[in-house]
Amino acid sequence: MLVARSFDVNKPGCDPKKLVGGVLGGVLKRGILKVGDEIVILPGVRKGDRWEPLKTKILNLNAGFGPIKEARPGGNIGIETSLDPSLTKGDALAGSVVVREGEELPVWDRLDLEVHLMERVVGTKEELKNEPLRMNEQLMLNVWTAKTLGTVTSIRGNEATLSLRIPVCVSEGEKVAISRMIGGRWRLVGWGVVQ
Repeated sequence: MLVARSFDVNKPGCDPKKLVGGVLGGVLKRGILKVGDEIVILPGVRKGDRWEPLKTKILNLNAGFGPIKEARPGGNIGIETSLDPSLTKGDALAGSVVVREGEELPVWDRLDLEVHLMERVVGTKEELKNEPLRMNEQLMLNVWTAKTLGTVTSIRGNEATLSLRIPVCVSEGEKVAISRMIGGRWRLVGWGVVQ
């Protein structure tokens, strides 16, 4: 599941016996999730200079029409977990990926991309021609629901390697949106395919 939002749904002053675990909201891309499944949230939380996956259990599943026992791809779902709600409040886990335990996807702190730049920059008042990527340039990458800054460390033709400020969880072959800072705003300039 691609996590778009994460919440602490407990009201201030709530009776401790009625506390609910952290809630994740997003879209199931593939597979099935069921109440009671053991799940892993990737890349997880920062511990010093590394990231540690979070392991938890699905306590409840909800769709737009109410509680469900299992979720399949299509439509938004909410997952109530056994996580401490402080880990999920304020969209702290937005951009994460939820998988069943044992089905983990790779977490990348460096991405090799096959880059496809558009001829023109999207979203500017005047039509601007797109420039090729430059070494050490900072780019904003949108990887599924995650956003991270990447610094170009290598360029080989239409392939580039970027060092990421925040690691991302993504499968090889997936597309990534690439934006560049133009006029003080991030502007879409192309896409990349994860190698």
